Amino acid sequence: MFLETPYQNATQFCMIPIMSALQSIFGDARERTIEPGGVLFRRDESIRSIFLVRVGTVALERPLADGTALTLHRASEGTIIAEASLFADKYHCDAIAKEHTVVACLQREVLLRSLADQPDAALEFIKAQSHELQSQRARVEILRLQRVADRLDAWLELHGEPAVGHWKRVAEEIGVSSPALYRELAQRRRNSFQGSCRRTTLVET
Repeated sequence: MFLETPYQNATQFCMIPIMSALQSIFGDARERTIEPGGVLFRRDESIRSIFLVRVGTVALERPLADGTALTLHRASEGTIIAEASLFADKYHCDAIAKEHTVVACLQREVLLRSLADQPDAALEFIKAQSHELQSQRARVEILRLQRVADRLDAWLELHGEPAVGHWKRVAEEIGVSSPALYRELAQRRRNSFQGSCRRTTLVET
């Protein structure tokens, strides 16, 4: 089995929410509202600010050759978006709001100074990053698999069946198109139905 035990509790693409000490740094930060499909930043834009999600969800995406987008990370309420941008010159992906979203905006230099001055907040940030690293390692292993069926099996082993209406998100997370995932799900339903029919026939015989 390619998935190691420490990854079993990893929450794919949704970083563990940061705690109060780190959130307090953003207490007086200005806020920005983004509607579904709105862009917070684009790949290769210069980095000036760091963002904390107050409400909603922001996906970090990278366009693929087939026209779909690979979701690298999903930041939900209480998490920092693109935390690696603390130490980069440009963003490495697009940040797209998936629902009505409010983010707090803080200049990068301000956040770095605050982390240096507040050890508790810095420790919380490191802890959150360790969880995110586990999640991303698990995802790398999933994306290395070639077949849609294998990627889906691996994702389900980590997370279980998603809530109703969330299969499109699963497709984004395992790096396949929605039609490809729906075809796989349909095939599984057919196989399950056929297996049920065979068992019924054997019992009746």
